[in-house]
Amino acid sequence: MKTTKTLTEGQRAYEAKRAAKAGMSLDKWLASKQRQVAAEEREKQKAVEATKPPKKPGLISRLLDRAHKPLK
Repeated sequence: MKTTKTLTEGQRAYEAKRAAKAGMSLDKWLASKQRQVAAEEREKQKAVEATKPPKKPGLISRLLDRAHKPLK
């Protein structure tokens, strides 16, 4: 799932300046930005999964829990 976004001439020049300021080539700079975006997306996905309600116990688990409870 590699998405390559084509940059306009102005955007490319801007990113080239930022890459030069960071001491990187333009290709390295764009690759590092893409990795950073992917890492942020993974963090967001983890946060969404962490907020999901816990999964309901299965049939066997419920029967075992019931078997361990004392009779009334």
